[in-house]
Amino acid sequence: MAEIIAIANQKGGVGKTTTAVNLASALAVLGHETLLIDMDPQGNATSGVGFNKHEFDPNMYDVLVDLLPLEKTIKQSLLPKLSAAGANNDLAGAEIELVSALARESRLKGAISAIKNRFSFVIIDCPPSLGLLTVNALNAADKIVIPIQGEYYSMEGLAQFTGAVDRVKSSLNTKLETEGGVLTMFDSRMTLSNQVKDEVGKFFGHTMFQSIIPRNIRLAEAPGFGQSIFQYDAKSKGAEAYMAFAREFLSRRGLSIEAEHPPITSETTENPA
Repeated sequence: MAEIIAIANQKGGVGKTTTAVNLASALAVLGHETLLIDMDPQGNATSGVGFNKHEFDPNMYDVLVDLLPLEKTIKQSLLPKLSAAGANNDLAGAEIELVSALARESRLKGAISAIKNRFSFVIIDCPPSLGLLTVNALNAADKIVIPIQGEYYSMEGLAQFTGAVDRVKSSLNTKLETEGGVLTMFDSRMTLSNQVKDEVGKFFGHTMFQSIIPRNIRLAEAPGFGQSIFQYDAKSKGAEAYMAFAREFLSRRGLSIEAEHPPITSETTENPA
């Protein structure tokens, strides 16, 4: 039975999609059947694991609006044990069309329930907002991971967002728990980054992940090639950081933290779409 993890933050540009793609990929590398669901109309998680988002059809719009079974959208990526349910700009229309829909906050939850036995983890990449798409993700999730950029503005709105998470928990999904925060795009040379680290640590307390994701050019380059960091440059600092994060994530669950197979590399593969 899959554990469902939402990667969310109402602030954009905090490494949310990078975290969703690379956490999902790391879990797959470590031997766990993983599904990445793209709930962001920008479709960056879809392209980030090698698919052409414009040609990903059917997609999450069809699942949410037309109630298409989720299994009909799932495609296997080139990384063993990693599958994806993709999205593109079509999904932006779902935000409007769902307003008057029956059980509008529970569409994703119902869709996932039919495929939960196929995966160990379902990772959901949420849009940078508190609209119906994010509410659907939070209603479906068991846990939420909140990426936080190591800069001053990352703290703004954090209390507001966690307050919204608490409201979803009280009104829709009583089992929802905050897994914790993870610092992204961190530059240890900057005094401000270290100050933010201290403040975020106080905010999250013991739930704060000890793993920190640094600023890394290879992490920034990988999406342009439709690859996770483990396919693009498995020896980079970014890959090391996300693998440490995934191992910490698994260690909280008492699960295996050793890789089952080596990452697929660009030298031996072509994109699936």
